[in-house]
Amino acid sequence: MTVVSEAWSLVLAFKWFIAGVMFTTYAASSYLQYRRLGAFKGPWLAAWTDLWFAKCTVGIGPENHLLLSNICEEYGVLARMGPNSLVTTSPELITRMNAARSPYLKGDWYDGLAMPPGQHNIFSQRDEEMHSRRRAQMADGFAGKTNKSIEPSIDKHIQNLISLIREKYISTPTSFKPIDMARRVSFFTLDVITDIAFGQPFGNLKNDTDMYEYIELTEEMLPMMAIISNVPLFRTMFTTGWVSKLLFPSDKSEKGIGKMVGIARQLVQKRYAKKEIDQQDMLSSFVSRGMSETDLVAESILSILAGSDTTATALRSIILHVTTYAPVLAKLQTEIDSFITIPGSSYDTKSTIKDSDAKLLPYMQAVIKEGLRIFPPVTGMMTKMAPPEGDTVELDIHGTGAPEKVFIPGGTKISIAQWGIQRSKATFGEDAELFRPERWLIDDHEEVTRLERVVDLNFGYGKYQCLGRPIAWMELNKCVFELFRHFDFQIVDPANPWKSHNCGLWLQSEMWLRVTERTLSAPT
Repeated sequence: MTVVSEAWSLVLAFKWFIAGVMFTTYAASSYLQYRRLGAFKGPWLAAWTDLWFAKCTVGIGPENHLLLSNICEEYGVLARMGPNSLVTTSPELITRMNAARSPYLKGDWYDGLAMPPGQHNIFSQRDEEMHSRRRAQMADGFAGKTNKSIEPSIDKHIQNLISLIREKYISTPTSFKPIDMARRVSFFTLDVITDIAFGQPFGNLKNDTDMYEYIELTEEMLPMMAIISNVPLFRTMFTTGWVSKLLFPSDKSEKGIGKMVGIARQLVQKRYAKKEIDQQDMLSSFVSRGMSETDLVAESILSILAGSDTTATALRSIILHVTTYAPVLAKLQTEIDSFITIPGSSYDTKSTIKDSDAKLLPYMQAVIKEGLRIFPPVTGMMTKMAPPEGDTVELDIHGTGAPEKVFIPGGTKISIAQWGIQRSKATFGEDAELFRPERWLIDDHEEVTRLERVVDLNFGYGKYQCLGRPIAWMELNKCVFELFRHFDFQIVDPANPWKSHNCGLWLQSEMWLRVTERTLSAPT
């Protein structure tokens, strides 16, 4: 008898004992894990497995943003969603986790968001020192003071959007020319970010088409990215070298994200080869601050994906809700017209409103804030991890109105339910589900400031705040003003205004509108 056969005989002889030991070990481990977060309520199955949550990621049950929010609504502002996972709608806890000197770190949820796989960007980077260094290298490129091309680039593409609508999509009493505004808004934000990042736009608006089929193929890829990030098993598989290379598009592709990677790589190599750092765009700023070619490719991809989709969602939300609420539309256009016609106005009717002027329009600012609140552009879990020693926080986790001290064990993962945060009745009142810009115009500066901090969580906070926040706000300020200054919009099918699907970011299409020239426009 060989050694192998002898060993196998022993295994067979003691198979039930071995199975019993394994089961007992697993049961004991599971029970200890269950007790570890026993202070937090949540769905019963969540205390034992993460798999129950995976169902919504693959299209079974409510979408992620709703499921996360529903958990907190039913079980409290800090509730259990897995054996070692919590989810929160507490603005105070989120700011605590993201603060500049917070001991909380990014969780493994971020590992599946490195693009190309294995090449971490500022968003997916979990190493605190490397993240801080990269943030310092990139900050100036996103700042209008050092990157002078930002506002002129936005102005140019707003004019291109207006021209496209006028040339092809103006309806009259005898001519119906509907426009899919969801697509054209994406064209606009993609042209802006590629122009700012690379010094040359994709050209979507000029051609009125999805150049390189980027949008179409991105919409195919985003659901897969959500599964990879949200389901630990798939995340582990994807971050394995050969698997990730097999799944991620080649940079030699002629379409989609692969094409975008190829373009980014070519432009980066060109800048390095010719030392072209005098051009005023993000890429030149990053090159001048010593970022490597590999890092530049990864950051360029992130800038395009995150910078275009999120702002496009915010614009669609604002257009939809303003068009739906007639009193809001009337107030907004009255404020716009008044600004244009007021004696001494700095507005140039042949150009685009200055960002500094747009910030002075209180009702429009209220509309934009409310648009961001009612439809958060990013609803990914953004999981953070409690420090090894744990953390004690004071929260009203049971909804009694009386905050209590709660200990969060070290290593606990805490996800964010952004949809629930922005629609919280405890924060925004009983009408939190209603689009009502007037909530921002109350005569209580302290309360408005408090609410603004909550809405600003759409852009992260502290050491994890989005560097593109000023650019997004500039796009929203200018585009909202100019679109409602020049046009009136009517939803073609109010019962089905758009197709909208969530996978951390939003996939939105078929937002069909009837567009007419405004009759109340100020004289030019």
